[in-house]
Amino acid sequence: MITARLRAVQGVWRAEGTPSFPIERSDIRRWAIATYWPQEPPRLFWDEAYAKQTRWNGIIAPDDFNPFAWSLPAPDRGPQLHHALPGEPGQRMLNGGVEFSFHQPMRPGDVITKRVRLEDMEEREGRFGLMLYLRLERELRNQRRELVRTRIDTVIRY
Repeated sequence: MITARLRAVQGVWRAEGTPSFPIERSDIRRWAIATYWPQEPPRLFWDEAYAKQTRWNGIIAPDDFNPFAWSLPAPDRGPQLHHALPGEPGQRMLNGGVEFSFHQPMRPGDVITKRVRLEDMEEREGRFGLMLYLRLERELRNQRRELVRTRIDTVIRY
């Protein structure tokens, strides 16, 4: 199930989509209100005077903030890494789970870029026969190239 195409892209980073628009305070505030509704969100996400007194010295976004929620459609960059091309084995897919790591918080004014790579792959026998486990690593970085968030998706093809 491990094809030459998969071997060729393993470990190779590629840009995923276009950079985000600059993050606005109002984007963070609205995201926090929606996330914590009907409770009031933590003041760190909307109250500048309060946030300046914290270790962050200003408003930050919640960990789950999506700076691409308001982005324009990205141009088609061809097949996604984890999708089988016609004729390749493993046309069916299962979600094998998601892992997140949080690093630098997103702040007003940040412009976020994302990139993706096929981190690892392995074949295993399973309930449906031979199954291919793909680990996709996605990184978000701010304009200072600081790592913001890492996401690892496990995709199972069979």
